[in-house]
Amino acid sequence: MTDVQTPATHPAPGVLSRIFRTEQDGAPGDGHEQVVLCHDRSSGLKAIIAIHSTALGPALGGTRFFPYASEEAALEDALNLSRGMSYKNALAGLDLGGGKAVIIGDPNKDKNEAMLRAYGRFVESLRGRYITACDVGTYVQDMDVIARETEFVTGRSPEHGGAGDSSILTAFGVFQGMRASAQARWGQPTLRGKRVGVAGVGKVGHYLVGHLVADGATVVVTDPFEAAVNRVRAAHPEVEVVADTAALLQAELDVYAPCALGGALTDDVVAALGGFGTSIVCGAANNQLSHPGVEKDLADRGILYAPDYLVNSGGVIQVADEIDGFNFERAKNKATKIFDTTLEIFTRAASDGIPPAVAADRLAEKRMREISALRTVLLPGSRRG
Repeated sequence: MTDVQTPATHPAPGVLSRIFRTEQDGAPGDGHEQVVLCHDRSSGLKAIIAIHSTALGPALGGTRFFPYASEEAALEDALNLSRGMSYKNALAGLDLGGGKAVIIGDPNKDKNEAMLRAYGRFVESLRGRYITACDVGTYVQDMDVIARETEFVTGRSPEHGGAGDSSILTAFGVFQGMRASAQARWGQPTLRGKRVGVAGVGKVGHYLVGHLVADGATVVVTDPFEAAVNRVRAAHPEVEVVADTAALLQAELDVYAPCALGGALTDDVVAALGGFGTSIVCGAANNQLSHPGVEKDLADRGILYAPDYLVNSGGVIQVADEIDGFNFERAKNKATKIFDTTLEIFTRAASDGIPPAVAADRLAEKRMREISALRTVLLPGSRRG
């Protein structure tokens, strides 16, 4: 890995960008193409932009604002999340690669206009290799601020020509994936009469609860933030609330939906789900599998796992549509196809005798490999590569 220092296109005082490039001799999806460490002393910005792959096009992925315990933890999250975006965008059929950014800090205390605009300058310095959007700790109004310094931002407000809250179609897509899971497991694409546990009812989870209640499911939720729980209670008083995730796992669920941060599916969690007879895991959180092998443990216990980056792709479908001029119905129609793709993954997994997560990876890698190979076709007036 080589360390190359490159100034921002419009350098603010105190800005320094360190760009790391990795070897490109692996298959599409291996390694990272570029990692940028962003520091602006005047605003207090400390951020990392990770570009995993541009095999399919510019890298699209949100910006997470989170109080990481260390810079190493932030880097690990950025690398994992950006890799997941490559696979998510590929499986969603988008002509976009995978990237992700993290800003280190408490969004409730540290976020300010200067910091967001400094971050926007770093995004702009990449000249379109990375397009940002919302994620945990960042919102539509933040994207509007970032857009004052860069054109490479999506998820802006409708007032500024944007798609608005991408959580809407993220939740819709997860619901489509859950319906497909129900079809594969019980023969009907509905959660009616099933007991669904939702861990995390924040930006995405509370919309998912609405879909489940409308479909006739019995819903049990938990969230560490009282305000999030109170919002769900106000909208859906019939929803049951438990104290924490441990209590949720003991609630005898048919479906478990992790909708908070990654790494939710640990060995202990999977064992608990299997012990209480949970049939399906399908949620909105990114990078749910805490380590390789968890996907096999789920399958061995008879739990059908809907790969997270497949079912939660509705949000990226929504913000990607903004690039060409946002149309909600067009984006929703694309997100509806998550149902069909999920069924296809389950069929491939059963046919090949592999877990659904492996089947999803193979399909995403196949698309990245085949489309990136088109770069060998020389177009008139262009250079090869």
